Amino acid sequence: MAAVEQRSVRAEPAESVPVIDVGGYLAGAPGALEAVAGEIRYALEEVGFFVIVNHDVPRDLVARTFDEARRIHALDAATKMSLRMNEHNNGYMAMARYTVQTAEVNQGAAPDLNEAFFTKRERPPEDPLRRSGRRFVGPNVWPEDLPGFRESVLAYTDAMDRFARRMLPAVAAALDLPPDWFDAAFEESQFSFRLSHYPPVTAGENQFGIAPHTDVNFMTYLPQSEVPGLEVLMPSGEWVAVPELPDSFAVNSGDTLHRWTNGRFRSTAHRARPPVGRHRYAIPFFLGPHVDTFIECLPTCVAPGSEPRFTPITYGDYLKWWYAENYPPERQDDD
Repeated sequence: MAAVEQRSVRAEPAESVPVIDVGGYLAGAPGALEAVAGEIRYALEEVGFFVIVNHDVPRDLVARTFDEARRIHALDAATKMSLRMNEHNNGYMAMARYTVQTAEVNQGAAPDLNEAFFTKRERPPEDPLRRSGRRFVGPNVWPEDLPGFRESVLAYTDAMDRFARRMLPAVAAALDLPPDWFDAAFEESQFSFRLSHYPPVTAGENQFGIAPHTDVNFMTYLPQSEVPGLEVLMPSGEWVAVPELPDSFAVNSGDTLHRWTNGRFRSTAHRARPPVGRHRYAIPFFLGPHVDTFIECLPTCVAPGSEPRFTPITYGDYLKWWYAENYPPERQDDD
């Protein structure tokens, strides 16, 4: 794998990330569910990534959320550190404190050259899960002197949660399951939202804006920005740039969907180098099921007489393991 890291990214690679038009599917056009499901099946079995066009997430809402990423990261360092991540991994993550250590493709990479601000589902104080004291279902951290930030972020995560759940029937059909198969698990989804800032800085040896990694969640939705940066490890071992299409989302399956499908759907490594000459902002939405969802092999993903590859686990327990290995909050206090 170390040799793969040295390969260059070609502008027009022999392999490419599929582009899927979901306009007809979202409009309920006859046959569109089956057609989009087939394209998703191919994309996630062969590549693990695709690009969505003709979605209906409001363009102005996406643009406003990119603006909020710029606003939160324009705060002074002391203010941002006062918002540092709590035990639920909500809040501010300082630069060069973390990298995903559990990813097999991370060959001892140095800490990532990005800073980020995280939120999860907003839960009122009386919410039973929030009152339970369990990890990842506790309160978000919000800046006090950034008017409109909280409202804009919640509007975006609400819109993305609705949109991502509307895509679930196509994902289910891609797995030869009834379209409503995932509905109950995602009725109260456990999502995470990240507002990232990649400054134009010089990377050290084996250092990235974000090092090669896979995502822990079910599926990730990343709106494209005017500053490119995302690269995907293709099955050939070549790193390729994701197509930069206006008003599109780059989408990938994560480790949870990979486990759920017994490895049928890929969880593909991706990375970003520090931008050159311009600041880059990214606002990925990480969709996951309810924390108590049991992730065990789907009935269409194991051959008769065969044993599943992965031990069943709840999504909450899987998150606890992954975050403990990769994003321990106490690392924020490192010098």
